[in-house]
Amino acid sequence: MKRVITCFCVLLTALSLVACSKEAPVQQPEPTAVVQTTPELSTNLPDNVTPDEINTEKQTTVLIAYFSCTGTTEKIAQYAADILGADIYEIIPETPYTQEDLNYNNSSSRANQEQSDSSARPAISGSVENMENYDTVLLGYPIWHGKAPRIISTFLESYDFSEKTIVPVCTSHSSGIGSSDTNLHSLCPDTVTWKPGERFPAGASKESIQKWIDTLNLSPENTVGSFNFETKTVLLNSGYEMSILGLGTYSLSDEECESSVSALLEAGGRLIDTAYIYHNEAAVGKAVRESGVPRDEVFVTTKLYPNQFANAAEAIDESLERMGFEYIDLMLLHHPGENDVQAYKAMEQAVADGKIRSIGLSNWYVEELTEFLPQVSITPALVQNEIHPYYQENDVIPYIQDLGIVVQGWYPLGGRGHTGELLGDETISGIAAAHGVSSAQVILRWNLQKGVVVIPGSSNPDHIRENLDLFGFSLTEEEMAKMNALDRGEKHDWY
Repeated sequence: MKRVITCFCVLLTALSLVACSKEAPVQQPEPTAVVQTTPELSTNLPDNVTPDEINTEKQTTVLIAYFSCTGTTEKIAQYAADILGADIYEIIPETPYTQEDLNYNNSSSRANQEQSDSSARPAISGSVENMENYDTVLLGYPIWHGKAPRIISTFLESYDFSEKTIVPVCTSHSSGIGSSDTNLHSLCPDTVTWKPGERFPAGASKESIQKWIDTLNLSPENTVGSFNFETKTVLLNSGYEMSILGLGTYSLSDEECESSVSALLEAGGRLIDTAYIYHNEAAVGKAVRESGVPRDEVFVTTKLYPNQFANAAEAIDESLERMGFEYIDLMLLHHPGENDVQAYKAMEQAVADGKIRSIGLSNWYVEELTEFLPQVSITPALVQNEIHPYYQENDVIPYIQDLGIVVQGWYPLGGRGHTGELLGDETISGIAAAHGVSSAQVILRWNLQKGVVVIPGSSNPDHIRENLDLFGFSLTEEEMAKMNALDRGEKHDWY
């Protein structure tokens, strides 16, 4: 999830010392400290539940902390936060810098005096909440006289960075990074891991930031919602990891379902999607239990149908009983309906009781989410909607992802009655031929590169294995653009 942590105190004016003082001062408001966030993770619980009662793993995240005078470093920080899906915090001085303070040519200016005094520690307005939750900190700052501004020293000495990784990233119009990053090492405990810093000029592109971040080998699993293509998993905002590809069981009979789930597990797949209305929960449970694969390695999603919403607590217990499980990895509301908020609250209570690990929604779009989310306590971990090349939801997907919610696509291959046309699309088959893969693999890989989890349905073991084989190739930007151009807004089911 990308949260924005900012202190609305001053709007810093002026230039960095490298750029001197060519702009007029800007009126600065009185400093205050306010923290803003986008919708939070699963921190608001039912009144009778404490956070300690929720059985989840610790979330590990990346923080972008930066100090900026001219907006140059701010822009780089925003790019990094977008790329990593990271939280962002602006380091704002308690006493704002005026243009005269930043006058490069005046040896008596405040900033020049601070840079000449290694003990100077300008005070910071506001602070980072829950610094202990961050494993990696990207530290952004402008170059002043070949050094990091002294307010960076204040920041580093204000928190315990033990066992964390710090990555300096600086900006300047002409100066290189020099020793500005290594000079900071002595301000932190020896247990800090420092990665080599990088300097970017004004006007650096987002693509150049992306290339640099790609070299850092920051673990994608540390960021909620980011796909890890090595482990083939994504970290949900509930703290649990889920496979990014698996098997949908819609319309599979009990015998077909059991055989298909067994084939998936034998092929290494670990994500299975079922629902009460599919009438095959028992078959899914039986296949998982008899597979020999440890239960905690398999991620099973099921759903409550609207005719269960009025008695959701009982329906949850019945689902557990049918599958023969002690817990459900993820439970969704199948689509909006009467008593859906009441049913979601029952799932929230089931999370507190240890019956469900993660909860979410299916067939909720922007309008429905805007109305629904303020009425519940736990942010959905996942929203599952129809998504395929002819119905792409390019406005809905980023909206959901920006809330820190993972997106999953059902009917990724178009759905029954439409799969043949989609797989025969000349654009798709042409891309497939170029990579020596099938059209189905191209479609599924396209989804993954858009950050959409896929659950194609199949009862054919060969197709199930093929649908898992998506990591020996990748689509180019040009190929992704061609796929994106296929959108018709053509929905294949009524949900």
